[in-house]
Amino acid sequence: MRVIRDLAALRAATAACRMQGQRLALVPTMGALHDGHLALVTEARRHAEAVIVSIFVNPLQFLPTEDLDRYPRDEDGDLRKLESLGTDLVWMPGVPTMYPPGAATTIEVTGPAQGFEGTARPGHFRGVATVCTKLFSQTGADVAVFGEKDWQQLQVVKRVVADLDLPIRIIPHETVREADGLALSSRNIRLSPSERALAPLLPKLMRESLDRIAAGAPADPVLSDAQDQLRAAGFAPDYLALVEPETLAPWQSGPGRLLAAARLGDVRLLDNMPLTTGG
Repeated sequence: MRVIRDLAALRAATAACRMQGQRLALVPTMGALHDGHLALVTEARRHAEAVIVSIFVNPLQFLPTEDLDRYPRDEDGDLRKLESLGTDLVWMPGVPTMYPPGAATTIEVTGPAQGFEGTARPGHFRGVATVCTKLFSQTGADVAVFGEKDWQQLQVVKRVVADLDLPIRIIPHETVREADGLALSSRNIRLSPSERALAPLLPKLMRESLDRIAAGAPADPVLSDAQDQLRAAGFAPDYLALVEPETLAPWQSGPGRLLAAARLGDVRLLDNMPLTTGG
């Protein structure tokens, strides 16, 4: 496994892979790797002979009031985990490499970037779209694997790739969960023991709501009831919304996606689940 921090060295390494006829798969991460990330690396290996994992805590997608400085970092632990999976290249650029002095270009996305996280975190998806486009360009990867846990982000990245005609295929991977149903996230380690015990109520209520909607109950009162239950338990829900899977427009019929964001203590939990049936 090669750890690379210089762009010229990265391009030389990927060119060497190409010379050997290898396809390249990219797994973009911000580090603090957990089993969800490692599942993405394993999936990437199914689609390419060479796997690149990027580790970069992207300041462009954090608001001034958010937890950039507190975002968990564990470089040594991350590298041990990636080496155990046989990762080929780890791309670990510094901020000056990604955003050199004088950098003045960002990518603005509408469509699926509007509403939900786009409203709660203005500018967040600008940062996501910009860094992902740069990572795709830097690595020249054939495919990139993203987790479905950040569903809106996944749709934004797919929209950017389609709109800019980028020569890369985006491969989704289902959300990886703890045994009690909580979606894996690097921020979960900041939950107190009592908050961690309470956190699985979010996916539980989401599943129950989807079951009721699939059985024919109107979506709006079902989701309003779930939000009331979350508030009563100590959560501060931002939204619980059923949407069309790709556009994130309000759900009308057929397949849907239930999006959720709720704060528990000082940790903001994100989750989503599919609605596979319903009128």
